[in-house]
Amino acid sequence: MAENGKRKTWIFLALAAGIIVVVLLVLAGRQHGPFVPVAKVAREDLHASITSNGKVEPISPTVAHAGFPTFVASVKATEGQAVRRGELILTLDSSDMRAQLSQARSDLLSAQSDLRNARAGGPPDQVAQIKGNLEKARIQVTNLERTQKALAELVAKQAATQDDVAQNQAALAQARANLQTLQERTNELARSSAVDAERDALRVNQLNDQVQALEEKVRSATVIAPSNGTLYSLPVRQGDYVKAGDILAEMADLHHVRVRAFVDEPDLGWLEPSQPVEITWDAKPGLTWKGETEQVPKQVVARGTRSVGEILCSVQNDKLELLPNVNVSVRILVRDRPDALVVPRAAVRYDSGQHYVYVYSDNKIHRRNIAVGIASAVKYEVVAGLADGDRVALPADDVNLRDGMDVRPAGGQ
Repeated sequence: MAENGKRKTWIFLALAAGIIVVVLLVLAGRQHGPFVPVAKVAREDLHASITSNGKVEPISPTVAHAGFPTFVASVKATEGQAVRRGELILTLDSSDMRAQLSQARSDLLSAQSDLRNARAGGPPDQVAQIKGNLEKARIQVTNLERTQKALAELVAKQAATQDDVAQNQAALAQARANLQTLQERTNELARSSAVDAERDALRVNQLNDQVQALEEKVRSATVIAPSNGTLYSLPVRQGDYVKAGDILAEMADLHHVRVRAFVDEPDLGWLEPSQPVEITWDAKPGLTWKGETEQVPKQVVARGTRSVGEILCSVQNDKLELLPNVNVSVRILVRDRPDALVVPRAAVRYDSGQHYVYVYSDNKIHRRNIAVGIASAVKYEVVAGLADGDRVALPADDVNLRDGMDVRPAGGQ
C-alpha cells in the first residue's frame, strides 16, 4: 500500500511539473513576441488636405517683345525694381525702321494721289484737254448743222448753190467723225480709269497697312511700363542683338499672384473652388502664403510620369516675396471634420478594395476591416470598424504583421 501511494505521488508530481512547463513555455512565448509600436484610436479635429507642387504665375502680365531684329540702344531700368506707369524701361535702335516708315508714307501719298485721279476719270490735265476738245467738237457740229439747214433754205430760194451745200455737208461729216472719236477716247479713258482706281485702291490699302505696321514697330522700340508694378524679368542689356519676337521685359502687379498647382489624378475629386490654400517656398523657409482655389481642372494631362490636373490658385503676395516662375509646395485644405475618430495613416492597410488595421489586445493582434472617411497627411478618419480607445499596431522594422500574431507593445504601451 505504501508503495502504491508513493507511485501515485510521483505521477501527480510529474503531471504538475508538465503543466508548469507548458505554462512557462506559453508565457515565455508571449514574452518573446516581437516589439511593435501601438497607437490609440482617439477623437480630434481632422483637417484633410492635398499636398502637391506648383508654379507661381503673374496675373495679367505685360510682356514686351522685339518687333523687329535690331540692337538694344539703351536700358533705363533694372530687373526686380518697382516701376510706375509711363516709366521708360529700354529703347531699341529704330533708325532703319524710321527710314522705311518715311519711304512708305511718301509712297502712300503718291498712291492716294493716283487714286483720286483715277476716280476723277484720269490725270487732271488730260481730262481737261479731252473735255475741252470734246466741247469744241460739239459746238462745231452744232454750227455746221445750223449752216446746213440754212443753206438748204437758200438753195430753195436760189440764193445758194449745190456746191455750197456739198462743201458744208463734207465739213459736217468730218466734224461728226471727230466728235465720235473724241467720245470714244473719253469712254476709253473712263474704262481705263475705273481699272486704275481698283488697282490704286488696293495699293493704297496695302501701303496703309505697311505704314501702320512700321509705325507700330517704331513705337515698340520704346518700351515703357503700362501700369504700376514690378519689372520681374529684364533679360537684355545695352548693345545686345535681338530677333523679332524675343522677350525684352516682363512686368506685372505682383501683390496678387496665381499658383498653378499640379494635383495627382486620384485626388481631383476632392477639389472645389474657394478652398483654402497654403503656399511654401524652399527659398524662404518658415514663410507661408495664403490663398484659395479658383479654377478646378477640366482635364488630366501627363506631366512626366504623373497624370495630373492643373488647378489655379489665387494667392496674396503683399510683400512681393513670391517671384514669378518659381516652384513652390502647395497644400489645399479640402475637408474639415470636427471631433472625428482618427487613426494614424501608417496603421491602415489596403487589400482588394478593403481598408483594415491590426487591433492590439492581450499581447496579440487581430485583423479588423474598417471604413475610412477623409484623410490628412498623417491620419485617417474612421467611420466604421473601430471605437474610441481601441489600440492598433503600427509597422515595425523587420516585422511582418499577421492575424493572431503574439506581439509586445513597444515602449511598454
